[in-house]
Amino acid sequence: MLNLVAKRNWFYLVSFLLVIPGVISLLIPPRLQPGIEFTSGTTFSFRYADAATQDQVKALISNLGHSEARVQRTGENTFLVQTNEIEGSATTPAVGPSLPSDRENIEEGLSKEHGGFLDTQGNATTQFTEFSSVSAAVSTQIGKNTAIAVILASLFIAGYITYAFRNVPNSLRYGVSAIVALLHDVLLVVGVFSLLGKFFNVEVNTFFITGLLTVVGFSVHDSIVVFDRIRENVARGAIRSFPDAVNHSLLQTMGRSFMTSLTVIFAILSLLLLGGGSIRDFLLVLLIGVSTGTYSSVFIASMFLVTWQQGDIPRYWRKMRGQQGAARPVEAAVPAE
Repeated sequence: MLNLVAKRNWFYLVSFLLVIPGVISLLIPPRLQPGIEFTSGTTFSFRYADAATQDQVKALISNLGHSEARVQRTGENTFLVQTNEIEGSATTPAVGPSLPSDRENIEEGLSKEHGGFLDTQGNATTQFTEFSSVSAAVSTQIGKNTAIAVILASLFIAGYITYAFRNVPNSLRYGVSAIVALLHDVLLVVGVFSLLGKFFNVEVNTFFITGLLTVVGFSVHDSIVVFDRIRENVARGAIRSFPDAVNHSLLQTMGRSFMTSLTVIFAILSLLLLGGGSIRDFLLVLLIGVSTGTYSSVFIASMFLVTWQQGDIPRYWRKMRGQQGAARPVEAAVPAE
């Protein structure tokens, strides 16, 4: 029978090699490429009736006073633009007509080019298809709420798993092992997006946060399935040692975990290839997270549980201390010149 548990150090090494490039990237500013939700700014989209290139749209917006704008083509003659924060609408003064806002000036300037704007139904219009602004105060609050959400989710998950496995000895270790795998997945996803941000200007936005929280749930779901099988095999008492029970449980559930994840990955790939560009970041987070979540549920969460149960970490620590202690008399025995 294949003994996966005996090779757990190799699985730790693979995870280390996968995570370390992203960790190095996170140590180099800017750690991530933030979207307007985290930096403040304005994003709007529109569709031209006639053909237009990304460079042409960039030049038009620069002439309107926003040279910092980033333009992304999202479809046929359809563009998504991100700029510094601009006014969404003009305020009506007490006396006289209202002055045009910055948004209205940009809409007017852009809508005169390339046959004018079209709405989602293909009808002529003079307004953007979508328009949203985020102030600096709101962007700061979003960042804080995101961190709080991930921390609270981790704590509740650990508490739930500990309670669900309360009839198993050392049930807290199951909850902590699941969180270790969860943090592994989160760190890997964030690290990959850090690299993508530096090399391909991929931004972190609310879709990224939504996808990350989805990945958290998916990762824990697979870990619970494996842990539940471990609980059943340990309760039967037919398997002599805990590592053997974990290994037997992994072999029983691994095929199910891989098949389930493959169906999800195929669906995500289909949406990436055929879906719209607006949900690309969300799908990319899911693709990376589901892949690494499947790996961590089988080869990290369960392996860490065995490592903890077998006392590998204290044993390794004592071994390292023993080697250091044995080296001191040798150094002392060397005569001074």
